[in-house]
Amino acid sequence: MIDVTCAIIRNEDDEVLVVQRGESTDHPLKWEFPGGKLHHDETEEECIIREVKEELSMEVVIVGKLPVAEHDYGFKQIRLIPFICDTLDELPFLTEHRAYKWLPAEELSSVDFSEADITVAAKYLEKFNSGRKNPVPGENRMAPDSADDEELQAMVNRMMSMQEAEWIATSAIENPAIFDKLLDYSFSDDDKLAFRSSWTLTKVCDKYPELIYPHLDRIIGALVNLENESAMRSLLRIISLSDMKKISVRNHGILADHCFGLLKSGFSAIAIKAYSMEILYRLVLKYPELRNELAATISMLQPEGSAGIVSRGRQILKKLAETSLD
Repeated sequence: MIDVTCAIIRNEDDEVLVVQRGESTDHPLKWEFPGGKLHHDETEEECIIREVKEELSMEVVIVGKLPVAEHDYGFKQIRLIPFICDTLDELPFLTEHRAYKWLPAEELSSVDFSEADITVAAKYLEKFNSGRKNPVPGENRMAPDSADDEELQAMVNRMMSMQEAEWIATSAIENPAIFDKLLDYSFSDDDKLAFRSSWTLTKVCDKYPELIYPHLDRIIGALVNLENESAMRSLLRIISLSDMKKISVRNHGILADHCFGLLKSGFSAIAIKAYSMEILYRLVLKYPELRNELAATISMLQPEGSAGIVSRGRQILKKLAETSLD
């Protein structure tokens, strides 16, 4: 019996990610939840986080677990260990699969899954429908009411769902001290704390972007030396949705150089490249002389880029062409 983990990855719209196997695999062209074999020296949780990074270049937060699904395919027997995960990343970088799509949970029953994944999908739909009928009561919410370091860090590290992230984000909106702490934690050497804090900040800024404006220059100054890609993608997302006029002119050049460097780097994750493109496009609107460099850089990515980055690049190139005609 082979132990295999898989991830039911959800985005902020409660859509679920499914991926399609290649033609030369054991289950040609079948759809599945991403995952892979458990190594002897790792936990099940470590396995699924590793597999998602290797297969999709995505960061996820584990928020739950479903019953194990066993299946005998004849040529192999597997124990499929499913984890429910949340993510902010929308663009997987496919290294082993031929296609992906985000689907509402209700559409999972119509997907041409491999047999073991059919069982997992049914269990997830059962849990999903049950959750809608029995929402979490308000008294169980864990939103903090203070900015005490130890308490807040513990809450952020225990955060296990989009809903809990929303509760902490709401507290940050109401309490500037909590907002400041989340920003501080985003630059922490503790990678898990930095990722979850910056992730929560994106939810704050989606609702109230003006709250981040006084801090944009500080974020840009720190980005240059930031090594945590998980935190970087969240912070770049925040900047990509911000008004460039709120960034001091002296930091425009620093931001442009950094984003061009990320686009040209072979190591940057797909989401980081996508947000960098959007930031540079916004800078082009202010500095038209950057247009040709951005167009050339995006064009260089097209031949070997993933489907997601190619699509995003084409969108930016189209917008660049339209602005040049204005």
